[in-house]
Amino acid sequence: MVKHQPLQVYERQLCLSCLTGIYGCRWKRYQRSHDDSSKWECSWFFLLCCSFLLLLVWSYFWLEARNDYNEFNWLLYNRSAVWKDGTVPILTTTLTGFTYTAFLMILALCHIALGQQLNLYWIHKIVVLAILLTTITGVVSIDNFWQDEWDIVVISLQFTGPFLHIGALAAVTALGWVIAGQVVRVERSRLQVVMLVIYVSVLLVLYLVPLFISSPCIMDLSKLGPRPAVIGRRGAPMLAPEHTIMSFSKALQQKVTALEADVTISLDGVPFLMRDRTLRRTTNVDKLFPGRQDHDASFFNWTEIRSLNAGLWFLRDDPYWTVQYMSEKDRNRTANQTVCSLAELLRLAARTNRSVIFSLRRPPPQHPRHQLWVSDALKVIQRSSILPEQVMWTPDWYRKKVRAAVPLLQQTSDEKLPVAELKERGISTLTLHYSQARAQDIRQFSGSNVSVNVYPVNEPWLYSLMWCSGVQSVSSDAPHILKKVPNPIWIMSADEYGLIWITSDLISVAIVIGIFIFQKWKMSGMRSYNPEQIMLSAVVRRPSRDVNLMKEKLIFSEINNGVGSTDELSVYTGNGLDTYARDDIMMPARHASKL
Repeated sequence: MVKHQPLQVYERQLCLSCLTGIYGCRWKRYQRSHDDSSKWECSWFFLLCCSFLLLLVWSYFWLEARNDYNEFNWLLYNRSAVWKDGTVPILTTTLTGFTYTAFLMILALCHIALGQQLNLYWIHKIVVLAILLTTITGVVSIDNFWQDEWDIVVISLQFTGPFLHIGALAAVTALGWVIAGQVVRVERSRLQVVMLVIYVSVLLVLYLVPLFISSPCIMDLSKLGPRPAVIGRRGAPMLAPEHTIMSFSKALQQKVTALEADVTISLDGVPFLMRDRTLRRTTNVDKLFPGRQDHDASFFNWTEIRSLNAGLWFLRDDPYWTVQYMSEKDRNRTANQTVCSLAELLRLAARTNRSVIFSLRRPPPQHPRHQLWVSDALKVIQRSSILPEQVMWTPDWYRKKVRAAVPLLQQTSDEKLPVAELKERGISTLTLHYSQARAQDIRQFSGSNVSVNVYPVNEPWLYSLMWCSGVQSVSSDAPHILKKVPNPIWIMSADEYGLIWITSDLISVAIVIGIFIFQKWKMSGMRSYNPEQIMLSAVVRRPSRDVNLMKEKLIFSEINNGVGSTDELSVYTGNGLDTYARDDIMMPARHASKL
């Protein structure tokens, strides 16, 4: 009886099996290959990179757009007449897609680093293509539906730019391990040169990017202005139904300096607070006045408006996901809120010594108060107990008549005009969207004694940026959040930032050079390790399909000759190719001759 000796001892490679199995469903050793990836697979890797980078930008956009989630939902409501939080499905799919593509990117880079052939599984290909097309569709849709929101990306880069630069530099530096492994290979090709040139170019760009990074927060601490005042925009709409007495009371509890509201004129000339054109979203008009829920809010008289409930919708829709944190007492109070009039708001502001800023919507042409809307608002202001200088008048209509009737009103404009024209109109305060509030413009207006109020500012990072820019006040839906920001999130001098920049660049250069030297040394050691192995490797280089067939035949022939398990077999890897030692290959032949 002849006892067969195993070809070699089989060494398990669980990590490599998982790597190639998850990425390309190649769980068996004989399915793997060190051959160069085909152009088809390289094309799929390129699509994977495009999907990852596009999703990275898309995810960043929605992360920074959190400041305006409510604005997005409000735009959706105006189109569909149904209130829903449209950000939830978008954020869910974005997070899922980004996690999926990032995981595949890591697996692909590990394949390249280990010299394994790329072979993306067909299911992954379908999912990656679907993610890419879905993301492109989302970008195009947002560009058509919410085009102005792209400004948030540019503005946020002023705040996150220095940190994104360091993160990008660290990622590209780490990528040097993969690039070096490809460049120092024995085989020389034009692709290696192109890869090296692109990598070095990207590194040089990252090293010099800080020259073009400009942020208001890069300044001396001594030049930082006072903390901007916070104005309750429609009260505190995250804590209570917007434009209700409860909402304004919650805002006052957060130490706001002023209250902001949107004013509409009723059919009988009573100014009341309402943001929407209709009463459908924030009241129960569909139950009390069926068939009139789509009518303009100004075509209801004050008695009808006052009979509506303005709080139940907040408990039902939970627009800010805050109802679960409300006490039972606040929920009961919310359920009994009514529409607030301008007179009630002015009395509350006078009693608490707060200012009021409001925008006034003109009724439609067929409305009986179409020509008297400004007079209706002025009468309420004059009859209230609030001081005229505590009221900020925003409408540009009949501004001269308003100034003549109530000269002490603070004239405010939401139109960005030259300083000379602002002075001519008697405007002392500008109310601007944050996308229009550039640091240099704010300094120019402040130098001319024109205060700047910025809206909407709901996130601490944007509040910090506006603080460093020098604004005097911000209008916010979240005064309870901004209350917790006693200082800018970060601020550093130009010298400190320069030191961080140069230090990170020097560390990156040292690491990249070290990686290339180590990879060169490692490759040279592998070449000189076994000359016979190198010769065999050169001879055995065949197409991947032929190599796989050889492995399968050899394994199953040994099993038939008495080897009990494929676990006793091993493929000897050398110089990136699967080879067998010559003596071990001849072993079966020697046994056959003895028999």
